[in-house]
Amino acid sequence: MTSLWSQIEELLLHVEKPARYIGLERGAQHPPHDAQNVAWLLTYPDVYEVGFPNQGLQILYEIINEMPIGEAERAYAPWVDLEQVLREKQIPLFSVDTHRPAHEFDVIAFNLSSELVYTNVLNCIDLAGIPLRSHERSKNDPLVAAGGHCTYNPEPLAAFVDFFVLGDGEEVVSELTSAIHLWKTSKDETKTRNDLLALLSEIEGVYVPALYSSTLDANGNQVLNPIDESTPNLIEKRTIVDLEDWPYPKNQLVPITEVVHDRLNVEVFRGCTRGCRFCQAGMITRPVHERSLDQVRTMVTSGIKRTGYDQVALTSLSTADFSHIEKAVAAVGDDPMSCGQTSISLPSLRVDAFTVGIAATIQGGKRSGLTFAPEAGTWRMRQVINKLITEEDLYGAVESAFSQGWRRVKLYFLIGLPTETDEDTLGIAELAKNCVAIGKQHTKNASVTVSVGGFVPKPFTPFQWFGQNTTEELQRKVNLLKDATSSMRGVQLKWHDPKATVIEGVLSRGDRALSDLLEEVWKSGGTFQEWSEHFNIDRWLDAMAKLDLSVEWYAYRHRERSDPLPWDHLDAGLYKDFLWQEWRDALEEVGLEDCRWTPCYDCGACTGYGLDHVVASTSPPVGGSQGTWQNLEKGSDAPQLLTIRKKKEVEAKV
Repeated sequence: MTSLWSQIEELLLHVEKPARYIGLERGAQHPPHDAQNVAWLLTYPDVYEVGFPNQGLQILYEIINEMPIGEAERAYAPWVDLEQVLREKQIPLFSVDTHRPAHEFDVIAFNLSSELVYTNVLNCIDLAGIPLRSHERSKNDPLVAAGGHCTYNPEPLAAFVDFFVLGDGEEVVSELTSAIHLWKTSKDETKTRNDLLALLSEIEGVYVPALYSSTLDANGNQVLNPIDESTPNLIEKRTIVDLEDWPYPKNQLVPITEVVHDRLNVEVFRGCTRGCRFCQAGMITRPVHERSLDQVRTMVTSGIKRTGYDQVALTSLSTADFSHIEKAVAAVGDDPMSCGQTSISLPSLRVDAFTVGIAATIQGGKRSGLTFAPEAGTWRMRQVINKLITEEDLYGAVESAFSQGWRRVKLYFLIGLPTETDEDTLGIAELAKNCVAIGKQHTKNASVTVSVGGFVPKPFTPFQWFGQNTTEELQRKVNLLKDATSSMRGVQLKWHDPKATVIEGVLSRGDRALSDLLEEVWKSGGTFQEWSEHFNIDRWLDAMAKLDLSVEWYAYRHRERSDPLPWDHLDAGLYKDFLWQEWRDALEEVGLEDCRWTPCYDCGACTGYGLDHVVASTSPPVGGSQGTWQNLEKGSDAPQLLTIRKKKEVEAKV
């Protein structure tokens, strides 16, 4: 095993934040580097302080290193200052754990959390010293893999990535490691890289782009077909059956320098049944599966003891929907390891599930602001997007927060949603003004930060057929809000750059033709495009013009039901007919209740998982998720979400 530390150490004197590259974090592992093992370089294609807290990467890091035939290290995209020096000195991308060069690993695996990191992926591949495009790589080059939410349309990166993984990674990473180990230790010298890719494609949830040919239909839409009869027509996502079986990370890493979300993170459940039509995460992670309260308590207690953190985040897509949320929050506050000084963070709060009880329980420790996401400024618009919270829900949550001593609240909204009018946009300012007025009743320093993002349609959502707003239209709506809030005391407006939103939209629903676009932008210096100081839309527009690609085609046009979609060969577990009907219901302003308290809508997510569908009532109980739930299982009166059950348990009942 080669270590580059002797060459890297002297370079760190010339970079802005050398602590990004030295490793040595509490919990960091130093694998044995057995030549027979399958070595993974788990790479987050953004700067260290952004990528370090990523739970997916840390979970896989632990699971692989627990395997007798696997070993894993971490890498992050080097910031521009170090990249320049690395290229000058011809030093490759390296791991932060042992500073091993990337090209010595068997797999370089990327976590794709947003489309604007795609050019960083290309940059990391090039820095690793391996060919950029997959068809140019030899038998001895590392495999390039990718997972994460963006892999639900992987086509823009299809030319550069050897295989993608759809869905949960906890189980499939072990299967991949075993398959690669089998191929790596084989005595058959005639086996090729293509043989290995074919072997990996047999694993459920694994998509190998090279095994599919791309053509265009009469209207210019991409259509993919397997090049061999043994290749599956449809790749189904992976879903772990029981989250309780995977209490990871068991040893969360603790950084030695400042990072975002620097706290103990405990995932309380995965998935969402709320059905927000804009939300890809809520759609692709269905069905909901929770941890038990006892396991949450254990993970919190052991985590605080090991890490010394004084802040705990109970994470999920909608944490207040956790069946035992108040007990879980109370358990954190009562934990003897916290000495009463541990603060609790509940990301992704639903305003209709946030109560005075929760607000009172989490008031201990360090006080920070609370974030709520109404998403839209009017009830009409919230019916369109199926975010079925009323003004009264919002004002009640804000009242609960300010009455318990909070001084600032952040509200997150989207603009550019389907059917949005100026009245809907200006409703955002009106909600903010009213929330400040509520806060002023409790503290003269009450403030509300309004954060506005431009809407980007995502694959496997009801809005995947929607043509998004133009750059000019999004900027006009931002200006409307700037004018409306300029005289409002206590209201601060922040917004995402509409230009970046449109490029994100191009990549979100793009096809394989965008591989050339990504390479062109990368060659022109377009890395760290998710950072405002580095994003330059002219790079993208110039490259698109050079390649005869149209923003209108990829971002602005409405899709028809008959149009093939670039991700039609992938299966997120949702019926396409269900998504289309949801799209039509959105245009009709028809909301759809959470399926936890209504009969099943047959979206497809629960099919094949042996799931007990629990129906509490025909309408939401008073108090949102804090109401009384009827559990249909005999001998239990515990609150319950829609929860995956192991098939064998269901079969035993039958």
